[in-house]
Amino acid sequence: MYMNTPKHIAIIMDGNGRWAKKRKLPRIAGHKKGVDSVKGIVKYCGVIGVETLTLFAFSSENKNRSDEEVTLLFKLFLNVLKKEVNKLNKYNVQLKIIGDMTLFPFDVQKTASEAQTLLAKNTGLTLVIAANYGGQWDIVNACKQAMADGIAADEINQENFAQYLSLQSNSVDLLIRSSGEQRISNFLLWDIAYSELYFTDTLWPDFDKVELDKAIESYNCRNRRYGGRNE
Repeated sequence: MYMNTPKHIAIIMDGNGRWAKKRKLPRIAGHKKGVDSVKGIVKYCGVIGVETLTLFAFSSENKNRSDEEVTLLFKLFLNVLKKEVNKLNKYNVQLKIIGDMTLFPFDVQKTASEAQTLLAKNTGLTLVIAANYGGQWDIVNACKQAMADGIAADEINQENFAQYLSLQSNSVDLLIRSSGEQRISNFLLWDIAYSELYFTDTLWPDFDKVELDKAIESYNCRNRRYGGRNE
């Protein structure tokens, strides 16, 4: 469909709260509406041949929000996993959840583990959900794992170190952020080193395949040199 469909798209799904506020609704209503956008984008990415879709669902900083909102987000995350896992399996989607899951209640951790196991052998789109994730946490955690494996400092290089990161060298081609904010917010700091960045004013609950097409069209207009020069 596209001259050059990005193999790996990552999205910072921002604007749920503002979407709800504009409609004088509670913030959780925006998060629930945002789930509908997730479903549509996951399905569409499978259709157009995206290999990996990484979604920033819950940052390590989100836990600083009100206890009520965090609790509701946990419940929403759990309910979505339970309701959607069979549909993901039907569409041959593989699921990977990255981040420090120890923050989540046991039932959320258990459901997340079971969902990943069920979908592990699927060969279609790889859906990566970043939950209680932060790019700085990811890098520090990778350092700890490398040290635990006994890798000496002079043996570390970009290739073997990347294997300890959550995405394990699956670098991002296109990073999208909705809602008009133009910052990375501690997301996939290593993996977006040479990503093309696309910012849109569209709030996440209003983000659909038309908006994704715009982002991919912009991506196709970029000249990706990876630090080199065109001859």
